[in-house]
Amino acid sequence: MTSPQQPAEPTYADRTFRSHTAMVGGVLLLALIAWICGDALIRGEGRTPWLALAAALLAVPLVAAFTLRPAVFANNDRLRIRNPFRTITLPWASVADVRAGYSSEAITQDGTKYQLWAVPVSLRQRKRAARRQMQNAQDDPHGRTSVSADVTDSRARLAPADQTVADLRELAERNAAMQGAQGEPQIRWAYEVLAPAVAGAALLTVLLAIG
Repeated sequence: MTSPQQPAEPTYADRTFRSHTAMVGGVLLLALIAWICGDALIRGEGRTPWLALAAALLAVPLVAAFTLRPAVFANNDRLRIRNPFRTITLPWASVADVRAGYSSEAITQDGTKYQLWAVPVSLRQRKRAARRQMQNAQDDPHGRTSVSADVTDSRARLAPADQTVADLRELAERNAAMQGAQGEPQIRWAYEVLAPAVAGAALLTVLLAIG
């Protein structure tokens, strides 16, 4: 008889971080492109439908790439960064830091920086969070007596991008030594975005060149 297999360790779903503002803007832009190009395809004459088709083939992948595609996925093993034209997979052991200045970025052990397009930094939100912290300090000048409450409250006062970066940094520090978090960074180009955009640009160039 074969011995029963040991149950595998549970795997947890990725935590996903995205810019909801960019996604809403992307949907609206795609709807506008569909309306304009669809009208040109139906009612256009001569080369107009072909120009509309080429423009749509170029514009749709680019709009989707910069608005709908960016996302950051994190679990106990690795950080996966899906940017407009690349997907970067970083095991936590390869991550030296995650920080937010004028943009959010992950830095590997060799100093390479990868921008997190899905976590845009808003200086307005950061200033609003700073004003909120100052107001709370004036309302409670003596502070809290609970250390855990202080940490939770201070994290809640961060701007959304800074909060996300703090969460990712915590995951990196906690999981870097785990066996499943070892390995080298991996990069994959988004050919599903690049190919139609290049084809649309080439077709548009040919149509404009032949007049």
